[in-house]
Amino acid sequence: MPKQTQKHLDPRQPLVVDTTKLPRQPGATRALKRVVPAPADLGLELVSVPTGSDLELDLSLTSVSEGVYVSGSVRGSLSGECGRCLNEIDQKFDVEIAELFAYADSTTEETTDEDEVGRMQGDLFDLEPAVRDAVVLTLPTNPVCRPDCPGLCPECGVHLDDLPADHSHDDVDPRWAALRNLSEN
Repeated sequence: MPKQTQKHLDPRQPLVVDTTKLPRQPGATRALKRVVPAPADLGLELVSVPTGSDLELDLSLTSVSEGVYVSGSVRGSLSGECGRCLNEIDQKFDVEIAELFAYADSTTEETTDEDEVGRMQGDLFDLEPAVRDAVVLTLPTNPVCRPDCPGLCPECGVHLDDLPADHSHDDVDPRWAALRNLSEN
């Protein structure tokens, strides 16, 4: 199977990390703290990180024999709508990230699939796929505004919190509807 060529990384991109100041000695560590704009389409259908909103990266870069091991946390804000009542959701998130970025020509080339481990291009690697995986995999597929959200009335569509406790709809069999009109006269 032919290898896919990676796109050239631009060190000016916010999620591209330059490791020139990290010695290539196993155990060498550097902290990486930065605030970057969130990439587009970081989320699911009902909840996502707004494009361009702040993502706080608090990471540790550790040199290992095969490459650079990145660990730490990513924090930011989510927005979307409740899957039960359709109210807006604005929440904070804090997810852990742990990813290995292999040096070019390391033994990981032979022992792993192309998409299994992140690859470095010289001293650069792209953190976006790892951030995307960490954030999107922790998002709920059916987010709620609060755990006890009752949702909407299935008949009239009004939020159940706004309706009286005895709210109900008469289910009348259409075959008997004419008799109901007789009793009302």
